[in-house]
Amino acid sequence: MSNKYTLYGAPVSLYTGKARSYLRTQGIPFVEMSPGSDRYLNEIVPAVGRWIIPCMETPDGTIIQDGADIIDHFERGPGQPLRRYNAYPTSPLLLAVAHVFELFGGEGLLRPAMHYRWNFDEQNLSFLTSEFALLMPQGLTAEQAEQGFLQNSGRMRKAAMVFGVTPESQPLIETAFHEWLDLFEAHLVDHPYLLGNRPTIGDYGLIAAMWAHLYRDPAPTMVIKQRAPRVGRWVERMTSVEPYRHEFIGNDDDLIAGDELPATLVAMLRYASEEYLPEISAHVAAANEWLAEHPEIEAGTNGLDDPATRGLTGGRGLIAGGAATFPWRGIELTTSVMPYRFWLMQRLHDDLASASADDAANVRKVFSVAGLEPVLDLRTLRRVERFDHLEVWGPLT
Repeated sequence: MSNKYTLYGAPVSLYTGKARSYLRTQGIPFVEMSPGSDRYLNEIVPAVGRWIIPCMETPDGTIIQDGADIIDHFERGPGQPLRRYNAYPTSPLLLAVAHVFELFGGEGLLRPAMHYRWNFDEQNLSFLTSEFALLMPQGLTAEQAEQGFLQNSGRMRKAAMVFGVTPESQPLIETAFHEWLDLFEAHLVDHPYLLGNRPTIGDYGLIAAMWAHLYRDPAPTMVIKQRAPRVGRWVERMTSVEPYRHEFIGNDDDLIAGDELPATLVAMLRYASEEYLPEISAHVAAANEWLAEHPEIEAGTNGLDDPATRGLTGGRGLIAGGAATFPWRGIELTTSVMPYRFWLMQRLHDDLASASADDAANVRKVFSVAGLEPVLDLRTLRRVERFDHLEVWGPLT
């Protein structure tokens, strides 16, 4: 039995990036293996019930699926002694902010991530063909690998559409991404990480899209390097094992102090509100309508014939069933409803519920200024739980 953790994922994978960044910045020894490996296909997939990455195998053989659960193994589980520092701020305000960016980074940045990957073939296609080969079973011929890429890329292009990447939205996505880079760049003038001098769960949420798609892929990396070089250095800090200080030499590991946030961080929160609050609100409304129509759903299941589906009403992988329409930058978008997002949002609600009344009131005040207060009250009729590596509905309450 290895004394190291094994991460099953790939450099091209958005969600693997969250877990890998945590392991690297926390200095936790691990090896990364392809999901095309025999062990992943023959042992890990049957154990978790679906082909999905990232998965992690601990030295004692325990299998953990999902970036948040992998992080919590070290933050709130038996791996805690191995971490360098706490990724969950002790300040209720900073913790709430971190949870917002965990959700926004992994889910709210999917549109630019998918647009810049799949709509710039001249710049990206050769790179992606090579990268996607790392996902495939070992021993394929060149022709088989090429056919596998065509199938995978076709599926991903469809997924981009269900995340709201359409001919009408594409120029708006680029404008929105430029705005995001400008806001993040301004914040990083004074802070090496989102909330101060060390990464938090918010940074780990953001790095998912910012690394795998937006920094590694050829087309968007030039946008970042030319428009927001500090954001590029943040990406490099977030993917480095050793502390990466440079312009922040001499800083300690403290987070932002006090009950007020820097104006640059409030501006980033306001951006997250404008970009993502209409979408997640529409998704909650769609889920509640569907749940109200299906009171017979058994707790501990997703209420569908396929227990491994990620969509509200079905669908495999990122092409999920069930959709909601919402206004975005002067147009309407329709995107897939995925209960996993509600589970991430519940992490914010659950941690805030343990705060004192005064601290909770301060979070509401700050979120109100940023236009984010409604996210504190968004609830599905049933909680989303994770059981045996799958998203399921909790009991009726």
